[in-house]
Amino acid sequence: MKTWAVVSSLVAPVAMIGGWTLAAALQPNFDSLRQTISELAGYGARDRWVMTCGLVLLGVCHVVTAAGLAGIRPLGRLLLALGGAAIGVVAALPVPAHGPSTAHGVFAYLGFAALALWPLAGTQGASALSSVATVVLLGLLLVALLHVGGPAYVGLVERLLAGAESLCPAVFVLSTRNR
Repeated sequence: MKTWAVVSSLVAPVAMIGGWTLAAALQPNFDSLRQTISELAGYGARDRWVMTCGLVLLGVCHVVTAAGLAGIRPLGRLLLALGGAAIGVVAALPVPAHGPSTAHGVFAYLGFAALALWPLAGTQGASALSSVATVVLLGLLLVALLHVGGPAYVGLVERLLAGAESLCPAVFVLSTRNR
């Protein structure tokens, strides 16, 4: 395992969770329970650069971590890198000030799906950690999909999914580092 992969896996949740925390604090009247992370980087956001930088850094971290993971099957590494790349595209396609963006949504959920599947795809035989991680992440993804465009707590659901997916590579890196 490369040291830089360990570092990038640890920076990823800081970029995501720190990014949305700081961006929300700078945004007047922002409701993190009801509003999405994308709105913090969208055209209608004040200081949208904060969340945009957080997303770009997160995407780069996932790609770097995927490149440095030893002992992970190529499909898992590819899915982790694709999830990171999709996050980069999401950052490049901010949501408009009012209304949705189809392209943004497609890449956001493509990234969410890749990041939910990589743990199981990357392991030789289903380990308990990879199986539990994938089931939890897919469950959160399903709940997030059910909340798109309406239910009151879409922001909370999205943060649970995005937070878990940003932490997952660090958990895997740290759990396999000493082997």
